Amino acid sequence: MKEKVDFSLVIPVFNEADNLGELIRRCLLVCRNHGGSFEIILVDDGSSDGSDAMISQAAKTYGREVIGVILNRNYGQHAAVMAGLAQSCGDIVVTLDADLQNPPEEIPKLLEEMRKGFDVVGTIRTSRRDSWFRKFASSLINYVVRRTTGVMMHDYGCMLRAYRRPIIEAILQCREHSTFIPILANSFAGKTIEISVAHDPRLQGDSKYSLLKLISLQFDLLTSMSTFPLRLLSFLGTIVALCGMAFGVFLLVMRFYMGSVWAAQGVFTLFAVLFVFIGAQFIGLGLLGEYIGRIYQDVRDRPSYFVSQVVTGEEKDGSVTSLETARPSTETHSLIRE
Repeated sequence: MKEKVDFSLVIPVFNEADNLGELIRRCLLVCRNHGGSFEIILVDDGSSDGSDAMISQAAKTYGREVIGVILNRNYGQHAAVMAGLAQSCGDIVVTLDADLQNPPEEIPKLLEEMRKGFDVVGTIRTSRRDSWFRKFASSLINYVVRRTTGVMMHDYGCMLRAYRRPIIEAILQCREHSTFIPILANSFAGKTIEISVAHDPRLQGDSKYSLLKLISLQFDLLTSMSTFPLRLLSFLGTIVALCGMAFGVFLLVMRFYMGSVWAAQGVFTLFAVLFVFIGAQFIGLGLLGEYIGRIYQDVRDRPSYFVSQVVTGEEKDGSVTSLETARPSTETHSLIRE
């Protein structure tokens, strides 16, 4: 069994070779200066630019301070974070992006708040260095999430967050494949808080989230944590149906009042109403299909990720530990020594 540490730093990495050296240097400096035992867990999410080799080398160089978790292919940011959480053993776990837009120097602020007894510490990016479109989309999604989940946090898109160990254990016991970690953590937390942190521009590389990936992420966020879309669909469907009935009564009254000639001239209006109903049905079928698809994924119970190896510098020979991973659950992650 791994030795407990005061805090773990989990960082998902995908094609960040340009930033990785600086990231490791700054994270080590911050963690060492803060005091206490720590581990930095770098999870390579199927990178193709040599990031996995850099992570393995760092793990062998820095011993117990750095652990490399290498996934066999790209599974997405949240699956990579779950792999890191499963490997962590800190009483407090901090998550961080690898692009250095959230400065590692902000980590002590989160640890200080955790000492006050909070279960989850979220962050709000001040003076965001993103495009206006991303900031607008983020604000809109954050508002929708607050309304649908009832959790009043304001920046779910910021990866820099801190969680207490019982919250991590609860997250790892959840078996669903489509999830959003910050909201899931808040659902288990008794005391949460948000603090302001700095946000720097990206110095190297490009964002890994294209417009389509951002839309997909926000759709996952909304449908994986709430049934609000189905409820909204029912509400809108009722409104549309009532409007259609009212319009039908209006057409009937006007036919008797104005005659059949006037009614014949409203044929295209009836077609328009029909198209509205057809569109509403297709929207409903799409949403129902999304939920049924998620049920299908969970019923199959396939792994959310597969770790090909875990690299540590604990042994003298710098051995590589193989980790067979079935899903992000504390009950299914066992170390198998080669």
